Amino acid sequence: MFVTRFAPSPTGPLHLGHAYSAILAHDMARAAGGRFLLRMEDTDLDRCRPEYDALIQDDLRWLGLTWDGPIHRQAPHISSYNTRLETLEDKGLLYPCSCTRSDIRAALAAPQEGVAFNVYPGTCRGRPMTSRLPGDALRLDLAAALTLLGTEDLSFTETGPAHPGLHRIDAVEAQARIGDVVLSRKGEEIVAYFLASAFDDADQGVTHVIRGEDLFDFTPVQVILQRLFNLPTPIYHHHRLIRDAAGKRLAKRDDARAIQKYRAEGATPADIRRMVGLPNP
Repeated sequence: MFVTRFAPSPTGPLHLGHAYSAILAHDMARAAGGRFLLRMEDTDLDRCRPEYDALIQDDLRWLGLTWDGPIHRQAPHISSYNTRLETLEDKGLLYPCSCTRSDIRAALAAPQEGVAFNVYPGTCRGRPMTSRLPGDALRLDLAAALTLLGTEDLSFTETGPAHPGLHRIDAVEAQARIGDVVLSRKGEEIVAYFLASAFDDADQGVTHVIRGEDLFDFTPVQVILQRLFNLPTPIYHHHRLIRDAAGKRLAKRDDARAIQKYRAEGATPADIRRMVGLPNP
């Protein structure tokens, strides 16, 4: 069965870009006779707000979207995500990192368009796990992980318009472009966006991940993590982004394009579909 999800972070109101992604995923699931899930990626406990959680649900219902089953929220599961990291620790693939707090928090967040992985120079690589201190992050030793995976098939299928086809992950290129990513931070009960997302996609039986093309370059690290945890790799569909008049990707700060503002001004769900270039059902 075709299973997909819309997974916003409740740190602000939905805007036109979110509406496009949610409607597209919903329509694709319904057209395939599949399931459409709603997940709140609320691991950023400092910025997530219950009022945004409620507003997101209200906006989605107003758009005419329905989801199957209960809403999955990541925050209650942070400790379980961290517990599952013990699998990598047992394989010698993790090391503690005491580098700057701001750099580590940025590495844990969902990526943004035009922001590549900040390839870590390996300052703390080689530290034993027994040296981990409160506040230290855990990094994946990517070279060791790729060596362990050896000849395993590191590939994923993409059906989006910009990069269709089968993509194979090159180990040398992955080390150069991704590096030793942060997976969690001790003492703050926070895990990396791409790690929690990979776990949840597998746990929820997601077969198709539909999201913006700004996340395409981050897919290899998720595929590597899926292989390390023996998780299935879904089919990916990275769609075009909704941009402003200057060609800039919409962000949470673009309140002028918030769905709630259009609603207040008398727009209809059909108007929103027209604005983002999607047909009415």
